[in-house]
Amino acid sequence: MAITDPASTAAEARYTSLVERVRAQYAAIPAGDPVRLRKKTSNLFRTRTAVDAPGLDVAAFDGVISVDPENQTADVLGMTTYEHLVDATLPHGLMPLVVPQLKTITLGGAVTGLGIESSSFREGLPHESVLEMDVLTGSGEIITVTSSTEDPNRDLYLAFPNSYGSLGYALRLRIELMPIKKYVQVRHLRFDSADEMATAIATITAAESFGGSKVDFLDGTVFTADEQYLTLGTWTDELPQGYREPSEYTGMKIYYRSIQERANDVLSARDYIWRWDTDWFWCSRTFGAQNRLIRRFWPKDKLRSDVYWRIIAKARRFDISRKQSRLLRRPLREDVVQDIEVPVDRLAEFLDFFHREVGISPVWVCPLRSRDGHTRWPLYDMDPSLTYVNVGFWSTVAVDAGIDPTSGTVNRKIEEEVTRLQGHKSLYSSAFYPQDEFDQLYGGAEYRRIKKRYDPQNRLTALFAKVVQRR
Repeated sequence: MAITDPASTAAEARYTSLVERVRAQYAAIPAGDPVRLRKKTSNLFRTRTAVDAPGLDVAAFDGVISVDPENQTADVLGMTTYEHLVDATLPHGLMPLVVPQLKTITLGGAVTGLGIESSSFREGLPHESVLEMDVLTGSGEIITVTSSTEDPNRDLYLAFPNSYGSLGYALRLRIELMPIKKYVQVRHLRFDSADEMATAIATITAAESFGGSKVDFLDGTVFTADEQYLTLGTWTDELPQGYREPSEYTGMKIYYRSIQERANDVLSARDYIWRWDTDWFWCSRTFGAQNRLIRRFWPKDKLRSDVYWRIIAKARRFDISRKQSRLLRRPLREDVVQDIEVPVDRLAEFLDFFHREVGISPVWVCPLRSRDGHTRWPLYDMDPSLTYVNVGFWSTVAVDAGIDPTSGTVNRKIEEEVTRLQGHKSLYSSAFYPQDEFDQLYGGAEYRRIKKRYDPQNRLTALFAKVVQRR
């Protein structure tokens, strides 16, 4: 694409300068020493051991180089947050095909990890809309990989998703965008059983419509075993009858509570995209932010997920949960913060198990399908002919006396059930798989082949060590 816009030309020049800077940083790390990113923030929920070694400072790789409205694409720096990316694309009437729920998730992070949202039943996961990437590999090379089947580095392109920086870091990505309208009209459909909900998911996903109306977005909320909702979103440029303005959930009103309170709603495009961020789904209740008195005085611009994350980080640093439990003589609690996927026809089985053995509520559900119906991604291999459903749950569970809450007793039980149901588990949080099982589930043989090709000296921490051994 020829770039003629002066701002884009300046952004390209800035990108070239940033690349030279990161090359110099890499060269300054002594040969044989590990290479890592130096970041102040993260959306990962697994424990990470502090490392004193110098890292690559990539904080400046946050920004959109260009947006091409005609071809509906954007060139984006790898550390660009989705908040900044959406801010750059919405004025053009466009948005990324999949926008993960939290504003500070980065594009590079969602691609090397996994992201999902309510458009995933049509558009798959964020990496499926990547046309090309510049990847800094463990060997220090910067390689441009593309979606083309003729690309000699296609193996890196396909293995990059779910590699979590163990094969390289995305410095620049070109992604597809999709057109938007002013509003998203939503319908909340209640189901009394998981079986009924799963059947509806399969039907709506196949038809991309419901009741004669197009469905552009689909996700759901499970409150109890006999109260669950699917939320269907449809683009519209007109406010529905009875609305003078769209609903707004960035102040006193709380989005997830509205699901139980009203069957129909409408949000602006921006507010729909970030509907979950204000209260971090429902997790803001942990901090008192849903108490009306506290919320009234809580600054509106601080009702956002990264603020809650900083509170959690400090609580973890000082081990507040364990100290509080001991002081109050309550059972210790295990963190159970996970997203898993199971085939839609196994969803009811998983939810039955989850209600019985774990008991966290609410939980989020989000259908997903392969975007093109044939591409396989070896480090997170799902059958492209099937519809899967993501189940997200983020809380703590009391453990029996004498059990170390960091040993992962509950998490391991969940892992075993997901495997039994032929599902998968995202790796942004703690994992407890043995090495052989991990290799079987996450493409171990192919991973080692690609690791040897692009990081022969093992400068980047290997995937198993990073996500299971928590280094």
